[in-house]
Amino acid sequence: MKFAKFSFGLTAWLGVWGVLLALASGLAGADEALLPPQIVIQHTADELQKNLQKPEYKKDFVKATHLVETIIDPHVDFDRVSMLILGKYWKTATPEQQVRFKKEFRMLLVRTYTTAFTEYANWTIRHRPMTLDASDKRVVVRTEILQAGAQPVAVDYRMANVKGDWKVYDVVIEGISLIQNYRTSFTNEVAQTGSLDQLIAEIAQRNKTALKEPLGNNAAGGKGAS
Repeated sequence: MKFAKFSFGLTAWLGVWGVLLALASGLAGADEALLPPQIVIQHTADELQKNLQKPEYKKDFVKATHLVETIIDPHVDFDRVSMLILGKYWKTATPEQQVRFKKEFRMLLVRTYTTAFTEYANWTIRHRPMTLDASDKRVVVRTEILQAGAQPVAVDYRMANVKGDWKVYDVVIEGISLIQNYRTSFTNEVAQTGSLDQLIAEIAQRNKTALKEPLGNNAAGGKGAS
């Protein structure tokens, strides 16, 4: 499988979660109160920023990956993400296939985020105004990612209230949805091969290979970012 065909590329991936690192700088929302969904991202950013620039994580990709997974897992609705990405194939998948797909896809995303986190930290974020009603179950947190010498990148977080906790289930970068991007690629792959098991196995192999490689091979353009 050519994983690059459903990959945003490094710049886009930096926009996806590089924003979390930027939040910790205090430039985002410094002069305004953040609403609960924004606070989720803020607190996640604080944890990532506090830990990921430490030498032990910058030099050890596997260790950094485990840290990122631990920090973001409570704040991403991977059940909803997996269901939306597989679409019609989620409904026909066995419970065992659903569990395996969610596990491997989560690791695919975590690896990609970890590459961005450990290689790049000089991002700042600008929150766009938002409102929140007590009855809201889904919201969009709109932001712009700022970097010196580059145009702002619009990054929107689709979030759902899951039993009282706000969780991300999609990220839209300059109008491109992470969910839609992967769903198109994955469903096309299954349609061509006729095998969800093959798709899961290929993602699993990709994860296994990447986690055995030196940190340098997981940087920009490397296998760890696929």
